[in-house]
Amino acid sequence: MKEQGVTFKVHLQPRASRDGIDGLLGDAVKVRVTAPPLEGKANKALKKFIAERLKLSPSQVEIITGQHSRKKLLRITGISKEDVEKSLGIGLPTL
Repeated sequence: MKEQGVTFKVHLQPRASRDGIDGLLGDAVKVRVTAPPLEGKANKALKKFIAERLKLSPSQVEIITGQHSRKKLLRITGISKEDVEKSLGIGLPTL
């Protein structure tokens, strides 16, 4: 059986006033985190925030591309696209 997983683009806004999801920005989900973009803190905060929203372990959230960019490609394992959309409250654009 193939492991469930979802891949989608994220536009990350570090140093925001609060963590949250701001809908879509083009073909990416706009995510705000309060962490600064220093020493991987914003990436770590993004993984933690997404994992908490999806009720998953942060190890199930992988940043495939965009380690040093606001535009990232995330891979979430162990969950269906429908469950991600329901938990995040947003429809994911197709890649």
